Amino acid sequence: MRKLFGTDGVRGQANSYPMTAEMALKLGAAAGRYFRSDGQNRHRVVIGKDTRLSGYMLENALTAGLTSTGMNVLLLGPVPTPAVGFLTRSMRADLGIMISASHNPHMDNGIKFFGPDGFKLSDEAEAEIEALVMSDLEPVQPQNIGRAKRIDDGLGRYVEYAKTTFPRGVKLAGLRVVVDCANGAAYKAAPEVLWELGANVIPVGVTPNGTNINHECGSTNTRLAAETIVAHGADVGICLDGDADRVMILDQNGNVADGDQIMGLMAARWAVEGRLNGNTLVATVMSNLGLERFLHGKGIALHRTGVGDRYVVEAMRAGGFNLGGEQSGHIVMTDYATTGDGLIAGLQFLAEMAETGKPASDLIKSFDRCPQLLKNVRYAAGQEPLNDVHVLASIADAEKRLIGKGRLLIRKSGTEPLVRVMAECEDELMLAEVVNGIVERIEAAV
Repeated sequence: MRKLFGTDGVRGQANSYPMTAEMALKLGAAAGRYFRSDGQNRHRVVIGKDTRLSGYMLENALTAGLTSTGMNVLLLGPVPTPAVGFLTRSMRADLGIMISASHNPHMDNGIKFFGPDGFKLSDEAEAEIEALVMSDLEPVQPQNIGRAKRIDDGLGRYVEYAKTTFPRGVKLAGLRVVVDCANGAAYKAAPEVLWELGANVIPVGVTPNGTNINHECGSTNTRLAAETIVAHGADVGICLDGDADRVMILDQNGNVADGDQIMGLMAARWAVEGRLNGNTLVATVMSNLGLERFLHGKGIALHRTGVGDRYVVEAMRAGGFNLGGEQSGHIVMTDYATTGDGLIAGLQFLAEMAETGKPASDLIKSFDRCPQLLKNVRYAAGQEPLNDVHVLASIADAEKRLIGKGRLLIRKSGTEPLVRVMAECEDELMLAEVVNGIVERIEAAV
């Protein structure tokens, strides 16, 4: 069984297993051995990170492990996760690594791997790397040790590329945009891109200190952005998470559009323009039933996957689809990026505003949501609450109640020790009873 990798790389609390310097060194050595199987010294890896304090520790440990197996390391410094995917391909690297725990608090961190095509590694590749971590890895001979080099213009390359995804001839002049960078990886890139495209930029969450990433700001806490929009009379807000692969859009009143609403807007627009491959949107089982009804009303298919943007991307690549994402704000547009890109998704929304002349409030609500309730229950290491007989009975009872009225989804998080309980139902009283009943049983079990 895989012990290190979850749904989005390796993740945990910094300086605790598996997010230790020792494990990062082993992961670097194992990844280096995996990608340098021919023994040649021409192989290279790019490493990016967000603004967490522990990023320095993990960056150095990964570099040591990689160079010990002969890989040449190119250090990008703080850049968004999608920039690592882009630069892995652009710089002809064999491997890309992003050091980030995305939307999690600063004490957490993670390590994500990208292949030479800029897409996240498959489950099979991660399993092989994990097997190498558990084996005895011999370092290369002294003359074959890899080199490390800091790349100063990596962020600038990404900024220039992001601008090319915005329609030519369309300008943001006069548009007042609040951009919340969550004190994370996009704190330089996002305001610069928006300013260069002509927007009047009001930045927040752009003073990272190593411990304030995602703290009361960003896509998981939009209150600061909403207050800033109202205070400055801004037209729209773009809220990114710590590594900028997620986005939430806010209108001029501070109202929020999640990933489902953004995907609905984009899918409808692309379908009319003939740009939506297979006339299909790919989303996860967490996406709202209202989105599915909206798409079907427009003749657009919804292909659902398991939770995790990597599974969305896998389905998109397998089916040749070019638009997908998650309710949480991962918007994947394979015409532009190999992974979720919050900034580029935000640019697509701004393009719709500029081209239609409509205010954000007219665009953030593509459909009426079906009432949905999601609650999380934390459990301790070694506990298996979903095996408890009382929990299973409660779930079975809830499923019977929802037949023909809604749906229920129970799952363990792939990145945190949480059980997520989600249900949808037009009857909000029944919805609350179903979710709360299961949550109470799980809490009793743990």
